[in-house]
Amino acid sequence: EELTAEFGENGWKQLPDAISRCYQFIPASVVIEEHHIGVYSSKLDEHMIKAPHPRNLLHGSLVSPSLAAAVINGKYVNAVPLNRLSEEFLRNDVNIPRQDMAGWMIRLSEYYLQPVHDLMKAEIMESHHIHCDETPFIMPQHSKEYMWVFHSPGGSDTHPLFLYEYLGGRSGEVLEKYLSGYQGTLVTDGYQPYHTLMKKSDRIQVAGCYAHARRKFTEIIKAVKKNTPLTPGQAVAAEAVKRIDAMYHLDNMYKESSAKERLDNRQRSVKPLVDAYFAWLKTLQGKSNASSKLKEAINYSINQEIYLRRFLEDPLLPLDNNDAERSIKSFCVGKHSWHIIDSTKGAKASALLYSIAESAKANSLKPYEYFCYLLTELVKYPRNDVPTEVLKTLMPWSEELPNHCRKTKSR
Repeated sequence: EELTAEFGENGWKQLPDAISRCYQFIPASVVIEEHHIGVYSSKLDEHMIKAPHPRNLLHGSLVSPSLAAAVINGKYVNAVPLNRLSEEFLRNDVNIPRQDMAGWMIRLSEYYLQPVHDLMKAEIMESHHIHCDETPFIMPQHSKEYMWVFHSPGGSDTHPLFLYEYLGGRSGEVLEKYLSGYQGTLVTDGYQPYHTLMKKSDRIQVAGCYAHARRKFTEIIKAVKKNTPLTPGQAVAAEAVKRIDAMYHLDNMYKESSAKERLDNRQRSVKPLVDAYFAWLKTLQGKSNASSKLKEAINYSINQEIYLRRFLEDPLLPLDNNDAERSIKSFCVGKHSWHIIDSTKGAKASALLYSIAESAKANSLKPYEYFCYLLTELVKYPRNDVPTEVLKTLMPWSEELPNHCRKTKSR
């Protein structure tokens, strides 16, 4: 009637609908899945028989792959501490104490996920270069402990992954033992044990981080107020930042080029800037009127010179260690929420779960969906006895993972 009034009798035709969309949010829910197992007994004696029992993740526990994945995703992806996850479950009429979830994380790591972590380490040991970083955390009745992160950006022979490790210390001996057998380059900050390891091994090189060198100068000019002239020290810091930025700019121009083209560019265009940078810094070293912060920034670059020059010889090396620093922030954000890790087992489980979660993200997977699928498949085999060929199909970079585990590409 409206159309006839608007257009007249038979004076209109149907066009494609206009479409209006909005997101509707469906809150998470928990349902109980109940299995009935047939039990039979003889009428003549006490002989009994029971139908096969569903294979559970943990004997006597209500945890399922989907529930475990939700807890892992909450804590290790979204940095929600277990006590808050417990409160949220309670608001949905499900009582899961924090202690139960903590126990699940440890047992699932020990029973099922350790082989995944082991295969990830085997993969990273084949990487051309490894980004390294470490960060402290608190454990009751312990001095300061450290969580390490090792990152492979992936390449022609390896896949992108992040490997978190609780090694029980921060010494060079710990690092040397962990990286035993590795042959390649470590991309790091100026932490001395990395350099000591290189000097003790003819298989390992160390590349420095220009982001660290640059940061020491930017901290000096942060205090500059708008429209205020720079002090002589601040002017030096600003010049250093300008020179480092020029190196990045020239190098990034060939970021998508072949290895040969990138190496040629580094030798032809970037190396003169590097040479000039260090020659200039050495003219400033020892100036008595420099502030302690400026002296520290200058000395840092000069002391790291051989490591900061390493990228000039290898086109596959980056100028900085930002990849590892960005990843370690996931752990740092988490530790500010939960403050402490209760035990050594908890620290090892956290390292393992962060490794898989961060590697899932690095390979464009949905962490919750991936953990759910991973645990559903692993429970089919005896604990920690999954055939290697099967395990390879479950790794974050496997092309055999189902599509629902993968992020949808942005339109």
